[in-house]
Amino acid sequence: MRRALDASAAVLGTTSPNPPVGAVVLDTAGAVVGIGATAPPGGPHAEVTALQEAGPRARGGTAVVTLEPCAHHGRTPPCTEALAAAGIATVVFAVRDPHPTAGGGAAVLRAAGVAVKEGTLGEEVARGPLRAWLHTVRTGRPHVTWKLAATLDGRSAAADGTSRWITGADARAEVHRLRAAADAIMVGTGTVLADDPALTARRADGSLREHSPLRVVVGHRDVPHGFALDAPDVLHLRTHDPDTVLAALHARGVVDVLLEGGPRLAGAFLAAGRVDRVLAYLAPALLGAGPAALADAGVGTIADIRRLQVDEVRRVGVDVVVDGRPDGAVDGAEPARASVARSESDGQTLRKGAV
Repeated sequence: MRRALDASAAVLGTTSPNPPVGAVVLDTAGAVVGIGATAPPGGPHAEVTALQEAGPRARGGTAVVTLEPCAHHGRTPPCTEALAAAGIATVVFAVRDPHPTAGGGAAVLRAAGVAVKEGTLGEEVARGPLRAWLHTVRTGRPHVTWKLAATLDGRSAAADGTSRWITGADARAEVHRLRAAADAIMVGTGTVLADDPALTARRADGSLREHSPLRVVVGHRDVPHGFALDAPDVLHLRTHDPDTVLAALHARGVVDVLLEGGPRLAGAFLAAGRVDRVLAYLAPALLGAGPAALADAGVGTIADIRRLQVDEVRRVGVDVVVDGRPDGAVDGAEPARASVARSESDGQTLRKGAV
């Protein structure tokens, strides 16, 4: 399952609106004979790719998959059919598919005489590569990660506005890997005017990574000519309403959003309850003055403080990363609470009730 998890992580950012699934096929002796991951929309699913690599060695063997194999016809046939046709004897999967149309593969496989085991590394998979997709199926909106870089006293820039670089090289390299795994990167117009960011995913040598997420600017002000985000491939949403922003991104098949600033946009998303994960890169440094990393988040008294459930605290180079979820955020490992679901195979939007 960990090898399947690694395969799914390798395709993050390339599969939406489909889930980034990983699959491993074992022969009857337990040897790995095939590994696959979800291709971009319209391409084969993870199980099919792994079965193709395994060939006849799959017969009588085991398929290990991060997500319950799909059981419906979309752009491609059901994976349950491919597994049964290949003679797979046992299917092990981590997370049950909550989608109302694509789900139910376990029952289909059992009816075809295939042994099924579910739940292996379920929480790890649900909070890993499948996190954003599960969230989108269960809420009908993209998953939003707010990434911030700040000093220990909460400053995102010095008093004169300079901010390069608060965090170290290792933290910045990690953020570029996060960008490459996201569907979209989002900033407000204030950040555009102050910093002129490119919002590209780059390597240490400055070259672009293979996957470039959608670059999104939010706000009514124009992006000046000559700025990096004054480009035809940039989506400019002239609104300040988080739900309007997320609906527009959802309509484009966006599942995973990286919110990078600025403080007012982050505050608006937090106040609206539309931040699902916080990644805080904290530098062991102090400024004492300058812009705060977060503006008004709808907290007027200590009773309304926005607390996080902390999943991890770790070192990245010289910096510390706090990874947490705001209280009330829908987690991928939680039971289904879907309202608007997106089809795993064909991207069709299915309404089940009010958002």
